[in-house]
Amino acid sequence: MDGSEIKGLSGGVNQSGVRDYNERLLLSVLQRRGAMAGSDIARLVNLSPQTISIILRRLEKDGIVLRGTPSRGRVGKPSIPMGLNPDGVLSIGFKIGRRSADLVLTGIDGKVRQQLQEHYDYPFPEAVFSLLERGIAGFLDALAPDARGRLCGIGIAAPFELWKWHDLTGEMAEKFRSWKDVDFAAEVARFSDLPVFMLNDGTAACQAEHLYGRGKEFRDYAFFFVSSFIGGGVVLNNTVFAGNQGNAGALGSLRTTGPMGESRQMIDVASIHLLEGRLTEAGVDPRLLWQKPQDWPMLARYVDPWLAQTAQELAKASLSICSVIDFEAIVIDGAFPPEVRADLVARVRRYLVNQDTRGLIEPRIEAGSIGQIARGIGAASAPIFSQFLLNANAGLTSL
Repeated sequence: MDGSEIKGLSGGVNQSGVRDYNERLLLSVLQRRGAMAGSDIARLVNLSPQTISIILRRLEKDGIVLRGTPSRGRVGKPSIPMGLNPDGVLSIGFKIGRRSADLVLTGIDGKVRQQLQEHYDYPFPEAVFSLLERGIAGFLDALAPDARGRLCGIGIAAPFELWKWHDLTGEMAEKFRSWKDVDFAAEVARFSDLPVFMLNDGTAACQAEHLYGRGKEFRDYAFFFVSSFIGGGVVLNNTVFAGNQGNAGALGSLRTTGPMGESRQMIDVASIHLLEGRLTEAGVDPRLLWQKPQDWPMLARYVDPWLAQTAQELAKASLSICSVIDFEAIVIDGAFPPEVRADLVARVRRYLVNQDTRGLIEPRIEAGSIGQIARGIGAASAPIFSQFLLNANAGLTSL
């Protein structure tokens, strides 16, 4: 597939326009609860069965919902559940990370159809956008023409102020700081007409957990994602809250103290780059942390003390967050194996017992479920969420 074909692919399902409020409401219900009969949806959202039927027929015609198997056994007409068509809407997600970039193609169900990952020492703009262009071309080449028409956009997840997240000096540092002047939408527009949606990488991971993971279990919670640098997100009223400038949930910037009482941030005391430093000092290649499959148990002598420190910091930070908003839970995930995540969560729970909780309601500490690919999946969810699902917090981000 050449550049002209990629460039000529515009909004796909987005061409019919952004879905209206009631359509978004129905799609959000189906996304959160699964397939349901129209009569059950009508009772749940307080709309007439006729209105629901009209909307469902329209969504079915557009290929966004599918009819399920009729449910028999009741008196009267069989009930026909309606559910999301997993391939009815497709989206591309691109995560720019400290050590790697992930490109994924997902459906409205959040499941990855295609994936491309590239590791690097530092993410310089030229290489990152070259990967994005090549990756999108490969994805589209593997899609049938009708599936290409269902692409609704490209979501890009990157750290806030990406140009500051490095430890380079001299000419290489200046090269990295060129990120400050990058217009992501303009860069993508060189090879694609798909709309671009930008979001913070921590918010992206939170969005993935909320839409496709354990986030459905809680109404209001804070989310930590531990990667090269720790980040996070905030969920209010069953919706990820991005904030006025898209930087809500910048939990890596929470204040803490160093061993000498000096002021530090969470990224300085609870991030995987600290574990990389431990390995480097011991003469162990830190790239072992990111290899697939991840085998952290073989590094237990270095991982255990890092887990202890990270758990202590997360326990303190969890209570600090809950002093501002009464979250029912703190959800923790990260770019590490599931067994490491489970160990970290268990340690945070134990440390929380010994914290001063006067004036606070202690939150539940729960494990996330998406893992390392969360930021890529969350990035892919941005075009879908923005155009098809309901943002319950929309009124909190504008006048």
